[in-house]
Amino acid sequence: MRVLVTGTGGQLALSLAEIAGQQGADVAAAGRPGLDVTRQASIAENIKRIRPAIVVNAAAFTDVDAAERDPALAHAVNAEGAGNVASACARAGVPMVHISTDYVFDGNKPDPYVEEDLPAPVNAYGRSKLEGETRVAATCSRHLILRTAWLYSPFGRNFARTMLRLAGERDAIRVVADQVGTPTYAPHLAQAVLAAASQILRNRDEPLWGTYHAAGAGATSWCGLAEELLACSAAGGGPSASVHPIDTAGYPTPARRPANSRLDCSKLERTFGITLPRWETGARACMARLVGRNDHTEPAFRAGERAP
Repeated sequence: MRVLVTGTGGQLALSLAEIAGQQGADVAAAGRPGLDVTRQASIAENIKRIRPAIVVNAAAFTDVDAAERDPALAHAVNAEGAGNVASACARAGVPMVHISTDYVFDGNKPDPYVEEDLPAPVNAYGRSKLEGETRVAATCSRHLILRTAWLYSPFGRNFARTMLRLAGERDAIRVVADQVGTPTYAPHLAQAVLAAASQILRNRDEPLWGTYHAAGAGATSWCGLAEELLACSAAGGGPSASVHPIDTAGYPTPARRPANSRLDCSKLERTFGITLPRWETGARACMARLVGRNDHTEPAFRAGERAP
């Protein structure tokens, strides 16, 4: 299975490249300037050159607060760019997996969100990602839209690396405790993406297309995630700090965040037999890598055949 991944420096793109061999995949990641999702011709040229069996659109403008300051740029990448990838895939007859976000929801639901819930984003980033979903669904009939949440990894800028840095600089960290979600370790999401892609390529005539939620099992707050990450860091000899819970009002940001970002991923399990590991497992694996321990063992990833 040859996979073209749009974007090269993001957490998911790097994770896909790293674990491709575990799923029997040949991953070719392409990003600017060689592949620019804001230019449809650029995407078409890469598809023609690489000849992928499937395209994973992982390119995105993910800085939520920067998107609030520059919504036009977020729209160009997350909405228009996603539509360009979908159009190029449709013309080439290549299916695609598009990565979206929990931020398409407003966070007012008391329970975890299911795919059928009505999106109502509360910030520019969420609006741009929702428009991207709409364009993908309308343009490329053979698509999977995978919504994920609170992505972190050993790569790039993310919550886990920020907590580790802050723990090395101070004794106490104030972290929001009244926003809850489903933290997702990027390598676990990468495994799920490749497993789902493999199934849709093997079952071309079955109606597996559509929108799914793909996030770590379980749920916690940002404060709870920080506590777990730093406990894992301390256990491995890395930096730690005390974590003090605060409410959202105590940490104002340019963009509003949903109070509830929990995603119900049971549809993914029912359809593909895929369940991502619990968020605590991802936290342990991430910190083991970041603090330099290599003796951890991750549990087997569940990616079987579809449930009957």
